[in-house]
Amino acid sequence: MAGQPEKKPQSVYDFTLKDAKGNDVDLSTYKGKVLLIVNVASKCGLTDSNYKDLNHLYEKYKDQGLEILAFPCNQFGAQEPGSNDEIVEFACTRFKSEFPIFDKIEVNGENTSPLYKFLKSAKWGLLGDNIQWNFAKFLVDKNGQVSDRYYPTTSPLSMERDIKVLLGIE
Repeated sequence: MAGQPEKKPQSVYDFTLKDAKGNDVDLSTYKGKVLLIVNVASKCGLTDSNYKDLNHLYEKYKDQGLEILAFPCNQFGAQEPGSNDEIVEFACTRFKSEFPIFDKIEVNGENTSPLYKFLKSAKWGLLGDNIQWNFAKFLVDKNGQVSDRYYPTTSPLSMERDIKVLLGIE
């Protein structure tokens, strides 16, 4: 209703975002899954190692309830300049990525995606709430709550134990 204050999001499930093809994706469709949310870039020095490790984790745990959600972002050194189609082509051809890739977003500043405002408010980084670079990672539990935040230089493989705990397999 008009005049009512906007309801504050309680979990990642309260968000609907565009995928790379422009379709609305209600994140509540991921209820009951462990989510690894990552801001990605195709022309970053961290690209190869992160995509390879993300693909490894996804292949190993997708059938046990892990979902990786990739959000392209061009805010760091203009390292994600392509269109959504070019980004999907890059990730799916070069790295054979099968996890969902979303619409390009901003993770810092005036136009920060509401999802990233929520993620950053749940887990602060060393230098405040700003995302420092490409491939910052948020691990989200099965209830849609942020469990942990990892820096861009953190290898996705080093997060495996945390992922297994949230999946209930360790």
